[in-house]
Formats: sequence, structure tokens, C-alpha cells
Amino acid sequence: MTDFRKDLMTVPAVQGWPLYLLRLEGLTVFAVATFAYFALGFSTMGFFVFFLAPDISFLAYLAGPVAGAIAYNALHSYAGAIALGVLAWFLGQEPFLGLSLIWVAHIGFDRMLGYGLKYGSHFQDTHLGRLGPIGKKRVE
Repeated sequence: MTDFRKDLMTVPAVQGWPLYLLRLEGLTVFAVATFAYFALGFSTMGFFVFFLAPDISFLAYLAGPVAGAIAYNALHSYAGAIALGVLAWFLGQEPFLGLSLIWVAHIGFDRMLGYGLKYGSHFQDTHLGRLGPIGKKRVE
């Protein structure tokens, strides 16, 4: 079994201009999903109540970094949020469409801030780089 903590400096991450573009993409996704949510007439209160719901996945980190990364990534991947939205659309389940848009907005917001998909090594190791200011070097 691979020891994820053996060499955290080798965690692959996006660097340079692609990183800025991915953060801009996150902002764009957040803005479009939020606009769509309100344009479709969904509840303002509902948006604020459910916006942070995917972050319940943080609790899985109590079981360790690998379990935490799996749970976090499951709730912070566009795949589940978009699948819910498409299914809700075709089944005519408007409340679930609203939840899907909130979920997508949350993911976009997180990506804008640099909270990428997690590696099993440590919460701060993401596909967008180590959490913290852009360009900040990791200190061991």
C-alpha cells in the first residue's frame, strides 16, 4: 500500500496561468449557477441554508485523510451535482433542480477559492495546489 504521507512535495497540482484560469472558471460556474437559481425563482433562504451543505463531508476526516478525501471529493465533484440536476429536470422535480444549482454554485465557489479535489495525503493537498495563497511555497 502506498504511504500518501511519504513525500507530500510530489503531490501533482496545477501551476501558473492554468491555475488562475481554473479559479476564474470556478467564479464563472458560481455566478452562472447562482444566477440560474434565482432566475428560476427559487428561495433566497433555501440558497443560504443549503449552500454549505456539501461541507458536511469534512466530518469524514475524523476517520482519516483518505476517508476524508473520498467523502469530500464525492460531494465536491460536478458529476453528482449535474447528474442530480439533469435527473430533476427530466422528472420535473423542481426542488431537486434548485438543490443541484446550489450544489454546483458551492463547488464553483470552492474552486474559485482554491479548494480543489483532495488527495489522500492531507486536507490541504488539492488538484489546484496546496491550500493557501496562490504561489505560496510549502514549508516543511
